[in-house]
Amino acid sequence: MDLHRKEREFDSAYALDNAEGVKLLLADYQKFVSRKRCGDYDAATILIDIHKALELANLTDRQRQVIELVYFGELTQAEAGERMGIARDAVNHLLNRASEGIADIYYYWASHNEGYTSGGRING
Repeated sequence: MDLHRKEREFDSAYALDNAEGVKLLLADYQKFVSRKRCGDYDAATILIDIHKALELANLTDRQRQVIELVYFGELTQAEAGERMGIARDAVNHLLNRASEGIADIYYYWASHNEGYTSGGRING
């Protein structure tokens, strides 16, 4: 039995100290919700960390709204823009800035040995 398989898979999929890795993680948000519903404790922990990072990232209301619409609500960027009354390019810009802020939180956690290391590897 490979006790560290999930951790290695997570490590290889997400580099949470950069915006692109955060976007990949957020794109899989619903997957983690589903896994949590099936009793996956690791998925529950990941979801808690996502929401804590969102809270700590000092996002603007618009950045938070676009994250919620696109990743939690599973709307396209165009649909989110329509709902918010802004262009798809503006949605993309908000997502990029928000992802950078969230990545800064994961980077901070990694540099302070609070569960993550650079490149998405989990400590402990």
